[in-house]
Amino acid sequence: MNFALSPEIEEYRRRIRDFVSRHIIPVENQPEARDAHENLKIEELDRLRKIARAEGLWALQMPKDRGGQGLPIVGMAACYEEMNRSLFGPAVFNAAPPDDGNMILLNKVATEQQKQKWLQPIIDGKVWSAFAMTEPAPGSGSDPAGMMKTTATRQGDNWVIHGRKWFITGAEIASHFILVARTSDDPRRGLSAFLFHRDQPGWRIDRRIGIMGPEEHGGHCEIVFDGLEIPDEDRLMEVGDGLKATQIRLGVARLTHCMRWLGLARRAMETASGYVQERKAFGSTLADHEGVQWMVGEVAKDIQIGRLLTMHAAWMLDQGDFARKEVSMAKIHVADTLNKAADTAIQLMGAQGYSKDSILEWIYRYARQAKLVDGASEVHKMVLARQFMSNSADFWHWGV
Repeated sequence: MNFALSPEIEEYRRRIRDFVSRHIIPVENQPEARDAHENLKIEELDRLRKIARAEGLWALQMPKDRGGQGLPIVGMAACYEEMNRSLFGPAVFNAAPPDDGNMILLNKVATEQQKQKWLQPIIDGKVWSAFAMTEPAPGSGSDPAGMMKTTATRQGDNWVIHGRKWFITGAEIASHFILVARTSDDPRRGLSAFLFHRDQPGWRIDRRIGIMGPEEHGGHCEIVFDGLEIPDEDRLMEVGDGLKATQIRLGVARLTHCMRWLGLARRAMETASGYVQERKAFGSTLADHEGVQWMVGEVAKDIQIGRLLTMHAAWMLDQGDFARKEVSMAKIHVADTLNKAADTAIQLMGAQGYSKDSILEWIYRYARQAKLVDGASEVHKMVLARQFMSNSADFWHWGV
């Protein structure tokens, strides 16, 4: 692949970087702009979103005829990295999870009628959405096909849902939900996907689960289904395509996580870099100390490796490849790199980095989830091991 960005993508990247610096980063240090869960207050987010939309930086991942910018995945990689130099950037540009992954899935597989009803309001920023798949043990986690307990039973023209989901990101404020439930015992085609609105009866949020790090808007919730009825017209794809829908969604969503995490990793090291170039100890700045240079250089190297892995996977997805191996490699490496960057930056800045005077402690707590979400690192290593065992030397092919 050619690693040079097209003039159009480079222009978007430059404009987003400038927008983040001018409009979003200054808000980070305003305590009154944050909510009780350490995220941006909705009214402040809406203000910034209006500016982003007016500047033509809204929903980069969506087609132009739906109000987006129509960027390829390679373009998303370059721009999402710049967005997430700020803690709050992705939400401002309508590129934050879970809406981001839900929009990409619906745009790919929904019918035109479903797109108008369920997708367009998310693109327009009128509603939030959630993706309900993960369940408490012994239900589905990394193995949804084999372990999902939530059921969807056909009754006439409706499907009746019973079960429980948890750690459903954004559920507290979501209006549109994508639900994956069991419709048969078929090992590959036993799951189906459905769409429902928060106002439909037969379900409830049991609790908002407290987490270690700062939370996305709407938190991470545990949901109970006790007779939710979903019309068959709101089934997504065919009966038995639930696992396929999940794989389509997560293939790109895992990579967009990597794009955003690289932005946070860069921000962490940029913050530490400014500090070590000014702070003096033993007669010279910290940046002049060889040990500090080793720490900075190693993380800088790992960030660049992560960027190359992510961009390569993005390019393959743009070519129509599933890029499962490449996405797994990026997910493992970038998750590790974000944690390493946050930890190293705090070590370099000492007590100031560990304190709430710095954004680093926010990034540090947020980073830990990266090794868990959308497949734990160990699961992705298993995927790579299986592919290697099956393909041997061809595992490292270049493609033709």
